[in-house]
Amino acid sequence: MMKAVSFLLGPTVIPPGPPQKSKTVETNPLRCSFGPVAGAPHPIDMTREGTWRQSGIESTQCIVFNLRNIYQKIRDHELLDKKKTVTALKAGEDRAILLGLTMMVCSIMMYFLLGITLLRSYLQSVWTEETQCTLLNASITETFNCSFSCGPDCWKSSQYPCLQVYVNVSFSGQKCLLYHTEETMKINAECSYIPKCGKNFEESLSFVNVVMENFKKYQHFSCFYDPEGTQKNVLLTKLYNSNVVFHSLFWPTCMMIGGLAIVAMVKLTQYLSLLCERIQRINR
Repeated sequence: MMKAVSFLLGPTVIPPGPPQKSKTVETNPLRCSFGPVAGAPHPIDMTREGTWRQSGIESTQCIVFNLRNIYQKIRDHELLDKKKTVTALKAGEDRAILLGLTMMVCSIMMYFLLGITLLRSYLQSVWTEETQCTLLNASITETFNCSFSCGPDCWKSSQYPCLQVYVNVSFSGQKCLLYHTEETMKINAECSYIPKCGKNFEESLSFVNVVMENFKKYQHFSCFYDPEGTQKNVLLTKLYNSNVVFHSLFWPTCMMIGGLAIVAMVKLTQYLSLLCERIQRINR
């Protein structure tokens, strides 16, 4: 009876169950397992001795791998910090060298300007020796025409009195015409003193009278003469003497020395840094 029912119904089909999830074992290369695996054979067994040996080797390799990764991270961090420090030092050294070079260039330009103005006039001056002069005569001889500025593109004519001063030079005993400075002889070789040209002649005349009275009051004073005798006149004051030249060249010289010192110290620091790095590499 049952066979007839099974024959009529056909083969029995078992419905499939829900799909089973495959168990995946998560592996972490940084995780190390120590000790024997659960369910391992008895320690007396040779197979278990091999399992213990293999597990110890794997644990040692894992520890070395972890330590190597930690060291590499620390090393990368140190190299990054060192690179940042070197970059900052490099920028500071570049700025210092630029400052030193700028100071040297400025000092060279100042040397050039002083050389074509002050130093050339100082070297061309023939009144180099100093002596004593005694007043012989001081008087206003005549007047000369001059022009003064009254504004942009505006010039007006005026006059100034000419003061002549004759002295006796103690070095040679000769009678010479005294000039106030080198520029006085260039402007008018007949006058010992030339006031500033202005629109008021009476004011210039009163100022020249004051100068003349001072000469008569102090009849003995120092003056400069030409020891070679090419100039037969003497000077009361030199525009460019040794003190003026010294003080004019002092600051450009200080600037040049400062620029050279900055560049030299930066280069010395770079050399010592390279030398220290080479010594550290040799010690490693």
